[in-house]
Amino acid sequence: MSNLAIVACVFLGGGFGSLARFGVGKISLNLYDAGKFPLGTLLSNTLACLILGLTLYIFKDKLGANEWIKYLVIIGFCGGFSTFSTFSFETIQLVQNGNIGLAIANIFVSLMLGFCVLWVFMRTI
Repeated sequence: MSNLAIVACVFLGGGFGSLARFGVGKISLNLYDAGKFPLGTLLSNTLACLILGLTLYIFKDKLGANEWIKYLVIIGFCGGFSTFSTFSFETIQLVQNGNIGLAIANIFVSLMLGFCVLWVFMRTI
């Protein structure tokens, strides 16, 4: 793959991942009061892990021959869809607002869901 093709795949995947992240955030605001718990970030990070795990599982024998999948989906889309900086910011906001229990729950649930979702797929590769 040429460098230009790699950059294009990461760019397109990242753009679509960011749009998906924005959409999940908007939908979660309609389902849940965002002032209490950062549900949109939890959902997008968990879904990004699910998509990453599914991609690795489905294409486990084909990633070498289909390098574009790595750049478009794994690096681009999943990178744009998941967000560690927002997760960190929202967790700090919970602490600053006196919601230490929710902050700890956010950290624990986010990490456990991400690890568990990926573990399901990675153990079969």
